[in-house]
This record gives sequence, structure tokens and C-alpha cells, in this order.
Amino acid sequence: MTLLAPPTHDRGITTLTLDSPANRNALSAPLVAALSAALDACAADDTVRAVVLTHAGNTFCAGADLTAPPDPHALVALMRQIVALPKPVVARVTGHVRAGGLGLLGACDISAAGPEASFALTESRLGLAPAVISMPLLPRIDPRAATRYYLTGERFDAAEAARIGLITLAAGPTEDIDQALAPVLDGLRKASPQGLAASKELVTATVLSTFDQHAEDLIARSAALFASAEAREGMTAFLERREPAWEL
Repeated sequence: MTLLAPPTHDRGITTLTLDSPANRNALSAPLVAALSAALDACAADDTVRAVVLTHAGNTFCAGADLTAPPDPHALVALMRQIVALPKPVVARVTGHVRAGGLGLLGACDISAAGPEASFALTESRLGLAPAVISMPLLPRIDPRAATRYYLTGERFDAAEAARIGLITLAAGPTEDIDQALAPVLDGLRKASPQGLAASKELVTATVLSTFDQHAEDLIARSAALFASAEAREGMTAFLERREPAWEL
């Protein structure tokens, strides 16, 4: 089964496409491993100036695959790998992003979303919390917005995502996302590899420090929540497409 499409290359930009639309590109253990290997290959390839991460289907990433979840350490390692990669990683979003998918998005250096995109941190509705994905998210997004969306699980659009700092730019209602991204990619092509790596190191220092200080604690919190009775009810209700027992 294809989880990641073969990479494509265009003038120094390598595009990696999440290609598991049947499960809405959910982060299964195999997908996490495949994406990590592809990023390693990009890091080692001198012809790659930057990486674009995009998706097939109408969902960028639905979060963790509840039927084949990745090891929490592997998911944390993937997000940290994106942050620490010596080459910029640019997210190109034209669909929905949910739960752990926002962690993937938050780890990217630059991100653009089209008018069809929507976002939601739905963990609280499953008896969980956005624990490990807080490491790339909380240093980047507006604190008051984080509080609202962490607690309520409300859905919001690309314009709101840009306002709160989750994404870099939102394409307009009639604007093609690739047109919106063109100046960004051209700018990356004009930068030197050393200049990009050194500049990225400056802007990611706080995020990497958060990973190094809090990863183990947040992994433990996440594991405890997943093992709880409320989370079992929440995930079962989600898979059965019914309301959980606590919904009022």
C-alpha cells in the first residue's frame, strides 16, 4: 500500500506527498516511518534546497491513526526531525487538518493553506489532550487562541489559522495556493544552503529547546491519557460514529 507518493523535484524543491487518502492520511506507524526516511534522504541530497510537504485527497492529515497508531517516541522524533532538518520544510495544505496533523503542520517552517482548508484540535472531544504536538505548536501560536481551540475542539478556517500563527499565509478565496507559494519558493531558491541552514537554526532554537526539555514528560502524559477509560470511550464513540457518554 502506498503511503507516500514518489518524491518530485523542481529547481531544488522536493515535494513529498502524503498519499493515504483512504484513511485521510492519518499518522500510522508505517506512514511516520516512510516520511522520516524520505526526510533523511532530502537532508543528505545536496540538490535539495527545500522540501514541500503536501497531500493527496481532501485531508492533509487527520491525526494519529487510531487503528495503527505510531509509537509516541516515533511521532515526537518525526516532528523534531522536521524542525531540526537543515533545509526548510514548507507545508502546502488544500484540505482538512485535525489533531496530530496540526503537530506535523506546526513543525514545518513555512505553511500555506487554501480556502478549502479547515483545522481543529479535536483531542479533548476524545478524552485526550494535544500533549506531544504542543511542542511545535505552543511556541508558535497565539496563547489565547491556543486556549480556546485546545479546550473546545472547534473548527476554524485558513484565515483564522494565519491570524493565530498556525500557518504562514492563507491563499485568498480566488487565489491558487501554488501562486501564493511561488514567491516563498523563489525566495528559498535564491538563498544559499549555508544561509538557509544557519537562519533556520536561529528561528527554531526555542522549539527545539521545548522538545529537549519536555518530550519525555509529554509522551508519558499522552500514554496515560490513551490508556484511560474516558479515552477508550471517546475513541470507540468516534470509530462507531456516535456521541460519547459525556456529551451534554
